Amino acid sequence: MASSHQLLSLILLISTLLIFHFTSPSLSSSEDFSWVSVSSVDPNSVTLSVYYETLCPYCSNFIVHNLLKIFENGLISIVNLRMIPWGNAVLRPDKTFQCEHGPAECVLNTVEACVITIYPRVDMHFRFIYCVEYLALEGKQTEWASCFDRSQLGKVPIDCYTSGYGNQLELKYAEETSLLNPPHTGVPWIVVNDQPLKEDYNNFVAYVCRAYRGSNVPEVCRSFQLSIDSTADEKPISPLCYVDEDKNSTPSSPGKKILSL
Repeated sequence: MASSHQLLSLILLISTLLIFHFTSPSLSSSEDFSWVSVSSVDPNSVTLSVYYETLCPYCSNFIVHNLLKIFENGLISIVNLRMIPWGNAVLRPDKTFQCEHGPAECVLNTVEACVITIYPRVDMHFRFIYCVEYLALEGKQTEWASCFDRSQLGKVPIDCYTSGYGNQLELKYAEETSLLNPPHTGVPWIVVNDQPLKEDYNNFVAYVCRAYRGSNVPEVCRSFQLSIDSTADEKPISPLCYVDEDKNSTPSSPGKKILSL
């Protein structure tokens, strides 16, 4: 028998889809995400892993205002971009999740995990993720279902979520996140190859350019000011949603939070 948490999650999902059906989306109808494209894959590509949670404002800001630039400046041609939507969530002994920003975030984390799996091409699933995080920044995350149409993707991920398969995907992301070395202290937690950038994550372009060992150097790397050799005191500190062990160890009330998304 499904738990009350799962039932409330399903109610939220259905309610959100109905709201979207009878209301107009907030993003411009002319948004076609044509800027998100991948022309080729470099065998010497640098792995850029983004560990995040959907309702952390710093994650949303990074994805919308910084990460998207790799599709505009050609950096994506040398990057293997991996999105890991788990963040600071806590895995309970019964395999249920507790997310830092409430059950609503667990729903969106799981939906995005489904989108990533069903549409493995980065230029496809990033469109959806960007759209959701844009809405989150605007305080309009309840309109997230509109992102299926706006990113020109089908709604198959909804079946992935309602079937419970999305939870299996999240368990894998939870395990991967737990094995980070050093452990993550907050999100967004950006790793370039095996190097965590910590609070210097907004400088990720410099790290990617320096890590690249191929011959197809994009113009952005030729002109970009590589500033990663400065001292710690000189580096700007980018904010994180920090791991809060005390908060996450206390069970929350999923009913009240999930219905307020």
